[in-house]
Amino acid sequence: MKFILIFGPQAVGKMTVGQELAKMTDLKLFHNHMTIDLVGHFFDYGTKEGKRLVSLFRQEIFEEVSKSDLYGMIFTYVWAFNLQAGWDYVNQVSQLFESRGGTVYYVELEADLEERLERNKSFNRLEHKQSKRDIEWSEADLKKSMEKYRLNSLECEINYSNYIKINNTNLSTAEVAKIIKEKFNL
Repeated sequence: MKFILIFGPQAVGKMTVGQELAKMTDLKLFHNHMTIDLVGHFFDYGTKEGKRLVSLFRQEIFEEVSKSDLYGMIFTYVWAFNLQAGWDYVNQVSQLFESRGGTVYYVELEADLEERLERNKSFNRLEHKQSKRDIEWSEADLKKSMEKYRLNSLECEINYSNYIKINNTNLSTAEVAKIIKEKFNL
């Protein structure tokens, strides 16, 4: 079982790269908005109820996938490096897959703010993430999160052996997916 965690700030291209990587491999894509937008029909993600339900759905999916005979899964995540909860969550999910014989691969994406603001309005993003369709709100949220959270790692901060950091500002999704596929022999 292979578990590929693609992380980085909003609109950096996590889902789109995951879609391309899934096309190139037998990996299944589970992007973070699959649960956020599902629960959003009932509770805002920012509420206690919303966060609880998103967490439960994700955990149950991770449990079942980690026990399955699937080749593997790609999961996308916005990791706040300045919060211990972010580190704890990544460690918890990683340990679940590793405890069942899986291998975890960590892919960090980074891109310039101007590029992310453009990607925030892309057709693919809006098609697959209903909560991002209010562009004015989404753009403000993207900028606000940069003030509150550190969404990319510092040099040498991540010590996982199966780790790669890619600045994808000027790379196509196919180029990034190919880099990941080749780096980890997927």
